[in-house]
Amino acid sequence: MKIEPRQVEAFLRKPDPKIRGVVVYGNDDGLIAERALALARTVCEDLKDPFRVVDIAGDALKNDPARLADEFGAMSLMGGRRVIRVRPAGEETTTALENLVEAPAGDALIVVEGGNLTPRSGLRTLAETEACLAALPCYMDNEAALQGLVESAARAEGLAVEPDALDWIVERLGGDRGQSRSEIDKLLLYKAGDGSKTVTLDDALAVLGDTAAIGIDNVVAATFDGELVALDRALDRVFAEGGNAVQLVRALQRHADQLHLVSGHAAAGGNLEGAMFKARGLPRFGPVRQRFERHLRAWPLPRLGAALQVILEAEMQCKSTGLPDQTIARRLCQRLAQAGPGARARR
Repeated sequence: MKIEPRQVEAFLRKPDPKIRGVVVYGNDDGLIAERALALARTVCEDLKDPFRVVDIAGDALKNDPARLADEFGAMSLMGGRRVIRVRPAGEETTTALENLVEAPAGDALIVVEGGNLTPRSGLRTLAETEACLAALPCYMDNEAALQGLVESAARAEGLAVEPDALDWIVERLGGDRGQSRSEIDKLLLYKAGDGSKTVTLDDALAVLGDTAAIGIDNVVAATFDGELVALDRALDRVFAEGGNAVQLVRALQRHADQLHLVSGHAAAGGNLEGAMFKARGLPRFGPVRQRFERHLRAWPLPRLGAALQVILEAEMQCKSTGLPDQTIARRLCQRLAQAGPGARARR
């Protein structure tokens, strides 16, 4: 049986008692671990209980495929239902799971942490098609899922989240559920003692913000937007806080490289959305995504090629000429900003 997204929360709270084993899989290791843990705790809250909890490595079942069915039928010496955790698991556990399907009796719950299984995976197919098994997919959170994660965690602590703070937090979080949980928990711990019932943008910046990285991001945005006044302010702030000029130059290069890569894919016959999907490490949504798309429209391939050459020259100057790094980086940003269409449009 395949668990559909709308069924996940209810299934995690109370798994169908007819289900003998659940294969938890996907590309989000943190979410796999979180959901597998939640399932195991529906059977036994104390997962350190040696009488009711058994941990098996997936490769151990390759040479002993009958063990899973045996564990399913075994009774706890101290009473109570048992949970069998199989992790990490891959295709080598398929035969063991087939034996579980054929097992005559038992009441343990088998929780298999299967990793990123493809649609052709035998383990995944078995879990999706057998009535006594379940396949629970875990994929990286999208914007809506991250918003829900932040708001539900805050609500559990009696807190509300300001809209601008929510947008900024979601923009900073990645797709991995474990990392996202860690960052959210850190923020809520910070709020626990101040008596306020609202998470503000200042709170988020104080806990989750990397000041240097944010400052450099602002420089990159202003440079490629051609916002000369905003660029001067952003550069002043970065350097006043001890920002590294070479790091700034490399941030400009990364951004130009990403733009060039996506523009190149699109120019080769693909659409822009498809090109962004293929490229890795790009902003997924929100204001950062909108800014990236704006820069794609404003910087065609020839202009990006010229920009990359200028950036490379500036990095070499930082390393070899003995001139002040900050002066070289500032001059580079201003030169790029003045070359952008936004700056020319305001002349």
